[in-house]
Order: sequence, then C-alpha cells, then structure tokens
Amino acid sequence: MHILKYRHGRVIFTERMYNIKRKEAINIKDGSRLGFVSDVVLDEKSGRINSLIVPAASKFFGLLGGEREYKIDWGEIKVMGADYLLIDTDVEKLLEKKQDSFKI
Repeated sequence: MHILKYRHGRVIFTERMYNIKRKEAINIKDGSRLGFVSDVVLDEKSGRINSLIVPAASKFFGLLGGEREYKIDWGEIKVMGADYLLIDTDVEKLLEKKQDSFKI
C-alpha cells in the first residue's frame, strides 16, 4: 500500500492512494461535480503528486465524450475532505484528451 504525505499549510497529512481515488472532485466556482478521481500523476524524481485525473462525463448516454478527462493540478485543490476534493478553477481549462497511463 502506498502512503502519500502532502503539505497543506503547516500540517502534514497522510493519505492512502486508495482513499484519494475514492474522492469526488467538486468545483467551488460553479458547484459542478466533475466526478471521481481515477488516476494520480506523480513526479518521477520527488514522488510527489503533480495532478489528479478525473474522467469527463459522457455527453450522450455514455456514447460520446469518453475520450476526454479533467487533469487537476495539485495546487488547484483547496480542501480535501473525507470523500471529496474542492477545487477552484475554470473547468474548461482542465479538459484534455485522454492519454494512456499506468493505473495505480
């Protein structure tokens, strides 16, 4: 099991990867629910989290839009609750084409 440590102010929190992937991302600018974290992007040298990946919702009954995802930079996370992440950003800036990656 992986344990991640990250700084939020002066406090160091410890969080398991499994728990991060169970959190729902919510944008506090407009209250939109982006979805649940599906992947974590780590910095190869430091081992720190660079960003989180959340699949974008399909546009038409799961048939269209499955090729895009939200890439949420670690600095855009304002609050990490027990089962949610509050982010403060423009959602359209987060959307990008899905890339192949290793799942954790």
